[in-house]
Amino acid sequence: MPNYKLSYFDVRALAEPARLIFALFDVPFEDHRVSVEEWNDMKEKTPYGQLPVLEVDGVEIGQSMSITRYLARKFGIAGKSPEEEAIADSIVDQYRDFIFSFRQFTSATFYGKDAEHINKVRNEVVKPARDLFLGIINKILDKSQSGYLVGNSLTWADIVIADNLTSLLKNGFVDFAKEKKLGEFYNKIHSIPKIKEYVAKRKGTNI
Repeated sequence: MPNYKLSYFDVRALAEPARLIFALFDVPFEDHRVSVEEWNDMKEKTPYGQLPVLEVDGVEIGQSMSITRYLARKFGIAGKSPEEEAIADSIVDQYRDFIFSFRQFTSATFYGKDAEHINKVRNEVVKPARDLFLGIINKILDKSQSGYLVGNSLTWADIVIADNLTSLLKNGFVDFAKEKKLGEFYNKIHSIPKIKEYVAKRKGTNI
């Protein structure tokens, strides 16, 4: 078994899908939670000047979705065929389009910006992007016969989207009482025993 070390800030955000995959497959890893002060010292030493970074036996991998895709392929949840892999990748790419807007909110929250600025980002940036993004996810779920986003089994796309829904839920951007299909999907992924066990024990953060 390789030695894994995942370095990220003490929040879920971009590293949590990787943590969830490790938990799902009972893979031990070093969960290195980086403080803001430590980040100032280590930034120039990372591959791309940003976190998360995954070290695999000393080999560094940067970019959050590249890390998560690598783990998905390693543990068999990238998709059952090249076509399923491509669809899962495309869903995650759609998420990345949305996250560009959502990160303006999470960054403002993380770094303690004033309430007026945070509310402006919430209403003028995130909500329009959210409506587009969740509309796409709802269309995918409407066509799904399995309840998963791709095919008839779990893929990394499910993990990425379900964890993002956690952030949207915690920050008041989604209401499962109104978005019942999203709520059913969220509960389906979070009812997977190993994921449910991990989520019950993890530190609660809004992002």
